[in-house]
Amino acid sequence: MHILVATDAQWVLDEVVAALGSPETSFTVCTNGRDVTDAVSARTPDLAVLDSQIGSMGGMAVTMNLRLDETGGRLPHIPVLMLLDRDADAQMAKRSGCEAYLVKPLDALRLQRAAKEIAR
Repeated sequence: MHILVATDAQWVLDEVVAALGSPETSFTVCTNGRDVTDAVSARTPDLAVLDSQIGSMGGMAVTMNLRLDETGGRLPHIPVLMLLDRDADAQMAKRSGCEAYLVKPLDALRLQRAAKEIAR
């Protein structure tokens, strides 16, 4: 499995890699939301884990861009797991097109369950 992780917070990256990493798993890391489309074009991930706050372009905007590129035939469908800072953002996350979301703080079991449910 190949997972794209987009976050500028090292602790989020550490928790995602610890929870989802295995000998069969590889990761691409983007610390800026604007780099996600290029990273997906270079190597299509099985799952994208997007932090809601990523530098100048957050997870919701990145997800909407991915969905627009998918609709336009420029990218395949990428399942998105969004990591939110607060429950109040859940409705916006759903409207952006993500398959699932988790509210921080994260824990390994919830990450594993969510990733398993939406990954190909």
